[in-house]
Amino acid sequence: MALPLQDKVILITGGARRVGAAICRRLHAAGASLLVHYRSSAIEARALQVELDAQRADGVALLQADLLKVSNAAELVKGALKRFGRLDALINNASSFYPTPVGEISEKAWDDLVGTNLKAPLFLAQAAAAELRKNHGCIVNIVDIHAELPMRNHAVYTAAKGGLLALTRALARDLGPEVRVNGISPGTILWPEDDAWKDEVARQRVINQTVLKRIGEPDDIARAVEFLVAESPFITGQVLAVDGGRGASL
Repeated sequence: MALPLQDKVILITGGARRVGAAICRRLHAAGASLLVHYRSSAIEARALQVELDAQRADGVALLQADLLKVSNAAELVKGALKRFGRLDALINNASSFYPTPVGEISEKAWDDLVGTNLKAPLFLAQAAAAELRKNHGCIVNIVDIHAELPMRNHAVYTAAKGGLLALTRALARDLGPEVRVNGISPGTILWPEDDAWKDEVARQRVINQTVLKRIGEPDDIARAVEFLVAESPFITGQVLAVDGGRGASL
């Protein structure tokens, strides 16, 4: 039987580790060829490529880029076309995340958080639009439940993800009918890597806010991405919460 994404080419940003790597594994297993973007995780990116090539040779290419530089958006799209000859889907997964308490917000933090979470997805979508239209492709933006449920001391990140949510719906209108554009809003899937989230009491407080009383797994997001790319031809302009019911319980 043909795999659901056989002969499809997908560009995923921030795909070397954590949730991004889980998305890569699932899309690759579904038959897709991948251009995996990374910024600084070269070791992890290469390890993922070796892992996936062992399952199916020559289905993964890597490209390093700083997404804060707008010109790199076009270079990533060109990289996919050069390596695989087409592009069928764009997954905007790369993200910066850290607190910005009011009174301590810097222009650098604004540029980084808005740049990775909102500006880069916009310019990547613009760079990919012509090829995606030609192939009746799709875009999936990884948003965040905190785009609608603001988290204390994260005003800039919240604003950036709120913008990405709105951008998802706007692009669905602008790129349709040829290109579908959807988003996924994860709840707690993996704990952030900063020390603030090593406190077990703080973690349990978040878990208690979910209906399912647990955090999710990276593959929960990867399954949702595969669904939106491969199994939902009549869905566009939607943002799917994958949060264990946290949004319903607040």
